[in-house]
Amino acid sequence: MPSDVYAELTLAGAIPHPYKKWNEHQVQWIGDREWVYSCQFALEGGELKQGENADLVFEGLDTYCDVYLNGEMVLKADNMFRPWRVPLKASQLEPTNHLLLHFKSSRAIALALEAQYGKRTAGSCNVGHESRVYVRKAQYHWRWDWGPELMSVGPWLPVRLERYWLRLSEVQTKARVNETNVPSLGLSLELAGNVGGKVHVEVVLRDVKGKEIKSEKIDATSTEQLIDVINWELKGQVDLWWPVGYGSQPLYTVGVILTDESGTILDQLTQKIGFRRIALIQEPLSDQPGTTFLFEVNGVRMFIGGSCWVPIDNMLTLATPERYRTWLELMVRGNQNMVRIWGGGIYESDEFYDACDELGLLVWQDFMFACGQYPAYEEFLDQVRPEAELAVKRLRHHASLALLCGNNEDYQQVKQWGITELPAVVIYEQILPQVVTALTSPEIPYHRGSPWGGADYWNTADPTMGDIHQWEMWAGRADFYQNWDLNGGRFVSEFGLPAMPHPETIDWFFDDEKGDRYPQSRMMQQHNKAGSHERRLAIYMNENFRITGDFESYVFLTRMMQSEGVGAAYRMWRRDWKGPGKQYNAGALVWQINNSWPVTSWATCDYFQRPKPTFYATAREMLPITVGIKRTVKKNKENDRPRQFYEFGAFQSLSATMEIWGCNSTLHPRVVVLEVMYWDLESNWRASEYHTFTLLPNQSTDLLQKEVPHRPRGEPDTYPGGDPKPTLSASIIVSARLVDVESKEILSRYVDWPQPFKLIDFPDPILSVRVDGDEVKVDVRHPVKGLWLDVAGETDTVQWSDNAIDVVPGDPQTLKATGLNGRALVAQYLGKEKASAI
Repeated sequence: MPSDVYAELTLAGAIPHPYKKWNEHQVQWIGDREWVYSCQFALEGGELKQGENADLVFEGLDTYCDVYLNGEMVLKADNMFRPWRVPLKASQLEPTNHLLLHFKSSRAIALALEAQYGKRTAGSCNVGHESRVYVRKAQYHWRWDWGPELMSVGPWLPVRLERYWLRLSEVQTKARVNETNVPSLGLSLELAGNVGGKVHVEVVLRDVKGKEIKSEKIDATSTEQLIDVINWELKGQVDLWWPVGYGSQPLYTVGVILTDESGTILDQLTQKIGFRRIALIQEPLSDQPGTTFLFEVNGVRMFIGGSCWVPIDNMLTLATPERYRTWLELMVRGNQNMVRIWGGGIYESDEFYDACDELGLLVWQDFMFACGQYPAYEEFLDQVRPEAELAVKRLRHHASLALLCGNNEDYQQVKQWGITELPAVVIYEQILPQVVTALTSPEIPYHRGSPWGGADYWNTADPTMGDIHQWEMWAGRADFYQNWDLNGGRFVSEFGLPAMPHPETIDWFFDDEKGDRYPQSRMMQQHNKAGSHERRLAIYMNENFRITGDFESYVFLTRMMQSEGVGAAYRMWRRDWKGPGKQYNAGALVWQINNSWPVTSWATCDYFQRPKPTFYATAREMLPITVGIKRTVKKNKENDRPRQFYEFGAFQSLSATMEIWGCNSTLHPRVVVLEVMYWDLESNWRASEYHTFTLLPNQSTDLLQKEVPHRPRGEPDTYPGGDPKPTLSASIIVSARLVDVESKEILSRYVDWPQPFKLIDFPDPILSVRVDGDEVKVDVRHPVKGLWLDVAGETDTVQWSDNAIDVVPGDPQTLKATGLNGRALVAQYLGKEKASAI
């Protein structure tokens, strides 16, 4: 243990791997059966002595489990999300003990509860059976629009027997930072058991190297609850914890040692803490309706760029600490500063939050409710409150914890699905905020749901208040991703576009299947769970790229489409972080960073942690200094086409203007040179211009607005009758760089291409790629769009500093490819979508 039936049977070869081919549908019977785990264990240390305690502790049971010890039922568990502690009497333990866990079918029990209490609304058919809302089990196990239906059972977290005289049943560290950024530490604790008489508690604060900073000993009785046993002001003794990109992440260890009067250690516990002050600021803006929705840490307001997070595996016992760590390190490499743990998964492992503390990743933590009309009858609420209390107690000391959120998309159902009641408001508006207020100090900000906020209570799509999930670009009216700037919000906590995974990942789930290698095949449908996915994908692909039936090219183009679309969202919304009183958009969390199995989805990295081009595009958009360009094409008639698109059909394109801006997330102004280069794809014409600007700190700065220049026509701009001719800017590429005025360091690049890409005859870039150890130097004679470099064969051992890049003549780029080890490279780019050796 830990154990999960699916993982055990898969590793034993007793069932086909559920993630490969169509095997998911061959193993559904597992979720309909009842399963028994049993073992024998010796009672170490002999029989219990008078006054000694023993608890049987289950950190997680999935989900309905009757527990028998030596033939006696000692626990009926019914909640996957919480630990269980069973106090035992001496008479219940023997020298050799038999433990039996009888797991029942959550699917069967959910259907029985639905029959008893009524059918509820719970999203579309893509997000699991509606009966799931009655069961406190990870909701994604019922199937989601990116995951399989695998109804796991088992002791999914550790099981142990604890013997003690007196123990620390609860320790609450209170790492506070006041309004003037002075840190202090308080501590409260509770004891369980009883040795009688006096006991002593020693509290020691140490730095990361183990050096003692402060300590104190307290006398107590073994029956009392100890509130604020210490209250230390620590000015000048500890440093503040900062999110990544804003400072360091110093962590400190609080050690608590419990001893009896003779000095014998009864129990001890350590917690790692960081000192920071975090607030969710919702205040009026200076010149727009509504309020901000922004995060402030230690008095610094910051633009958030990050990702939503789903469980990294459907077989949770395969989610090792090493996998957690590499996933979160990947996010930091991508310049992300927040991860949102989605409410249809699990409260994550301690290793997850520890890594976030160490890496400086802020955590938005949903409570485990997602896309469902959850009930509120008494027995259900009796499950929810202790679940929430235990989760908050476990997580509250983490420096990275920035927000506790009541649910995912439950309020949204009222307007989206037309339901007339939401009984669970009692959970989101009473139980959960009461728990958060009572159990966190300093108090963690609480938000009742995601999305939530608006002048109309049930209008969760109001872009002027609260957070929003922006799905108009995909699941709504299928608007053009070029219109992200018209479809933003104060904080966009979900948005995204899909793409196929890495070709090696596709090969993995095809396994030995030889056929079906075309975009709309049965196999690709099996590994694409979203409703209407192909229709929606076809719209975006057809609008932006030339139609292809070649499988390899199609896979590459889906990945480029996602990269262009998601990258544009980060770029445009970050521009709306315009400084005090004008923080119109304070964050973007893409749906999603990861997958629970190999699948086509919105993930920016696939199940095997293979980044898609989108990962690199968003990493560039979240650099401390960035430059952005938006092109607007003037047509001869009003129309509903994207403003960036050139038209040559019913409408004619007459001219184009461009806006260039810079973003500076640092807290200091930066003097830069803006270098703008122009290339014509249809001639040898090119031009350039240079300007010096000061980027204001912690905001965006508009730099330049002008007409897009183009080569001289050499003839009148109008036809003989006076009608204007189409603009020649439809073949113009605009490249911008920001260069530090003193060091000459290139801080940021962006290349704006005429759109849609399907109208461009991409030239041969005449690539020059030179490899020197782990450095890959790329130069071109003609501009190249979306250059994707890879190695032939196994790719996972290579870590790229950047990829899917645009390169223009005169601006060579050097990439770091750690682990290349002299292997040959292959390349793909727009105009040459099939990989070839270089």
